Amino acid sequence: MSGRRDPGSTGPRRPAADVGRAAARGATAPAPSRSSLADFLRASRARVGPADVGLPDDGRPRRVPGLRREELAQLANVSVDYVVRLEQGRSTGVSRQVLDALADALALDDAGRDYLLAVAGPPPRRRGAATPQSVPAPTLRVLEALGDTPAMVLGPCSDILAWNRMAAALITDFGALPPEHRNMVRLAFLDPAFRSLYGAWGRVAQDCVASLRMQAGRDPDDPRVTALVGELSVKDADFRRWWGDHRVRGSDQRRKQYVHPVAGPMVLDVQRFALLERPDLMLVAYTAEPGSEAEAALRFLAGWAPRAGAA
Repeated sequence: MSGRRDPGSTGPRRPAADVGRAAARGATAPAPSRSSLADFLRASRARVGPADVGLPDDGRPRRVPGLRREELAQLANVSVDYVVRLEQGRSTGVSRQVLDALADALALDDAGRDYLLAVAGPPPRRRGAATPQSVPAPTLRVLEALGDTPAMVLGPCSDILAWNRMAAALITDFGALPPEHRNMVRLAFLDPAFRSLYGAWGRVAQDCVASLRMQAGRDPDDPRVTALVGELSVKDADFRRWWGDHRVRGSDQRRKQYVHPVAGPMVLDVQRFALLERPDLMLVAYTAEPGSEAEAALRFLAGWAPRAGAA
């Protein structure tokens, strides 16, 4: 094997169809499966060129974009056959050492590395019947205490579980939506008013898909992920295409441009904070730089927003 590690295989895996592709064909969308590892490796390899990882270009034409399998094998110090088996979903029990080597070879960022480890790990413990997510009472008091700062609490799949009046004034009247429609990813693709709120909708929407993909890696059997991906794959071609890209990202601070129909354009920093007592929930706050036009726009919005509307 020329010094290459070949960790072997514990046996073939039954391949599972991708949620988005199955839903687009009109089939019942299966839960995201551990074949996500194979899909993610292929997609990540296609995004990396030889020059990106310090390999010389040998001049041979490439049938598909990105690294060849033998180049990935060389960089990760594994056999080509092992890379083939991984990309065909035929190997399980991949060691942490090999996963780290693959992540380095593919130049994955922290979010990509976390996703790789998640989809390659053991399946999560079987969940019982889904129960409605609740927001701790102290967190609800924080939402109200934030006053003129838009804020909300999101669940793992970006379901909007609670919000203050300023969040409703900035984004949409969440209380007027059916509970099952209160989801940031769903709104990004299926609500025209939500789409027009963002100056760079495409980037926002792709971030939503990447966040949902991250959750699918953490919990591939989550029925909420299955339902959401199935619905959006059927109803929106952009979602279907971006879901197939297998891009992921974690939660961090993002600066976003808004074009509000009442308060006008504003640039806000969107910050996410995991709740200590409920790490599966995120408190999201929208702030403006002091003295900026965005701060003035938020003040105007605070005067316009009704005192009702929080939940």
